[in-house]
Amino acid sequence: MSVLQHAALFATLDETRHEPVAKRIRARLGGETVVDSTRAVLLWEPRRVVPSYAVPEEDVAARLTPADTPTSAHPRGVTLASVSDRPVLDPSVPFGVHTADGRPVDVVTGTRSVAALRLADPDLAGYVVLDFDAFDAWFEEDEPNVSHPRDPFHRVDVLASSRHVRLELDGVLLAASRRPVLLFETMLPTRYYLPREDVVAPLEPTPTRTRCAYKGEASYWTVTAGERRVPDLAWTYLEPLHEAAHVRDLVCFFTERLDVVVDGRRQERPVTPWS
Repeated sequence: MSVLQHAALFATLDETRHEPVAKRIRARLGGETVVDSTRAVLLWEPRRVVPSYAVPEEDVAARLTPADTPTSAHPRGVTLASVSDRPVLDPSVPFGVHTADGRPVDVVTGTRSVAALRLADPDLAGYVVLDFDAFDAWFEEDEPNVSHPRDPFHRVDVLASSRHVRLELDGVLLAASRRPVLLFETMLPTRYYLPREDVVAPLEPTPTRTRCAYKGEASYWTVTAGERRVPDLAWTYLEPLHEAAHVRDLVCFFTERLDVVVDGRRQERPVTPWS
């Protein structure tokens, strides 16, 4: 009997998983390089879908002290039918929520400290998992890395298309295009990036910014549909990273919150953490 590849990949979702990293991994804190390792691993705690870096303690140029704060309680998580029939911990769940066995510690240098977890797993003895967001900067080799570590089992495909894409909100047309750029990303719904000229709804920039490890920094738009204004319903990558270069300056909408018609067929609204 054949199995879905993604089902096989997530069959061990409830276990701690790791994968060696061939790259040199560095992290800076307070102007100093605090982490410098060629022995890092990607570490997925049980039910987490985004990895963290774990490195040998001797590759951390700072003091490791027992943390004063206990590990946070485990949340139920988010149910994503396209990933697993079990709730998963998406990137919005903070680092302090641990599902792997270990002891919380602080990485202390100067007046700064960040959270870490000293793993109890015998296969990773001597390794600590690090709070990516708490450091000032990360590098894979000499390339900056943003948002979270890149996952080798996660990819982005960006393809020009001639499909007819129509976007509506409460029956009001937002955009229609026969020249969309489709972005396919592992575990996420297809995203439709449209030329600004094909968007008929008024767009107003907002101060919201988010960062993606694969696409870069996104700038957001408030969208007006009739009498309704919806903040941060759409976004644009002004300076996308390598994998997403072809979506530069295009506009994409959260299809979780509106209606999409592709080649005359109305699509089901996907369920994601942004629904």
